[in-house]
Amino acid sequence: MQSFIKIKWSNVTANVLMWAFVLVLLQSCNSEKYNFATSTVVPAAEGSVEVEKDGNDNYEVNLKITRLAEPSRLTPPRKLYLVWVQTEKDGVKNIGQLKTDSGFLSDELKSSLKTLTPFKPIGFLISAEDDLNAAQPVGQIVMQTEK
Repeated sequence: MQSFIKIKWSNVTANVLMWAFVLVLLQSCNSEKYNFATSTVVPAAEGSVEVEKDGNDNYEVNLKITRLAEPSRLTPPRKLYLVWVQTEKDGVKNIGQLKTDSGFLSDELKSSLKTLTPFKPIGFLISAEDDLNAAQPVGQIVMQTEK
């Protein structure tokens, strides 16, 4: 009887693990990845954006860039970088400021933005700006995702 309970318990555990794996697999199928093209303005910079639709029909944006020069080092110098989502129906929308940090034990600059947007993305831009609240990119476009 005891061995029957152990076998039964093992089957339940295996089924739970299998369903957990299936759910994780389905979640990962829901995400989309966009890669930034090599920039002529900041050619050392590399990055990508992962986008996942949530249960409220919003899009979770997780953008990561490495080796992006500080905006004050551009010609002309700027104050900040803004991230823009390109949409099919709503044009280009400002989704936030790109923050840059250097690593604790590294000189490599790491920039990131994690946010939610109601706009369905078809691409992303990063522009060098002086105004955080810009409604359209007016500064230099420094990076853009590949089409």
